[in-house]
Amino acid sequence: MTVWDRPEPPIRPLPLDRERIVAAAVALADEGGLEAVSLRKVAARLDAGPMRLYRYISTKEELFDLMVDEVQAEILPAEQPGDWREALCVLAHRTRQAALRHEWLADLLGGRPALGPNGLAVTEATLAALDGLTDVDTVMRAVETVSAYFIGAIRREIANLRAERATGLSKHDWQRAHGPHVTNMLATGRFPALAKAVHDGTDVDAETSFATGLDWVLDAVAARLVRRPPATGAPR
Repeated sequence: MTVWDRPEPPIRPLPLDRERIVAAAVALADEGGLEAVSLRKVAARLDAGPMRLYRYISTKEELFDLMVDEVQAEILPAEQPGDWREALCVLAHRTRQAALRHEWLADLLGGRPALGPNGLAVTEATLAALDGLTDVDTVMRAVETVSAYFIGAIRREIANLRAERATGLSKHDWQRAHGPHVTNMLATGRFPALAKAVHDGTDVDAETSFATGLDWVLDAVAARLVRRPPATGAPR
């Protein structure tokens, strides 16, 4: 039985429910990351005894599942996207925006599917936009491919943001600090392709890089999403 299938206990003596518990856990994670979240710390935030929380949530993993599903509500599009490309584009950009608001989400993206009601609704909205375009296996591989791209890109962006805070150096400050070493290494002539990229490449911000890469991946997916031919004898 999952945490979503298990009924909540009666609300007494202090008003408490999973919604309040999850909201407190999300607030703690927003402030200090996943390491700041435990049932004990959530209980303290709610001014409740830790053992009371175990009546609602059995493990920290269940709590994380509930937290992810809470944020999935922010990812769910307000209305059904117009076509498959828009659906995947909306999924990618809304996931990135949610991760920038809740950086801990990047640590929990990927892996096994989200089975909470909001996570299932996000998946349904995405798959519904691709339904009928081609066979279901191709649809699933298309969604997996786009998800693999944006999850990787989001994790890289969040890792860079964390590095900036940890070191106190912005991206450009870090580049300047390491510039002499890179210049010396490139001057050896051992890295001509890298030298060309460093000297001639265009520096773009994270949002532009994300959007450009997403467009390229969607272009590749479009080449695979060929509409199924009608069955023999079926009207065209």
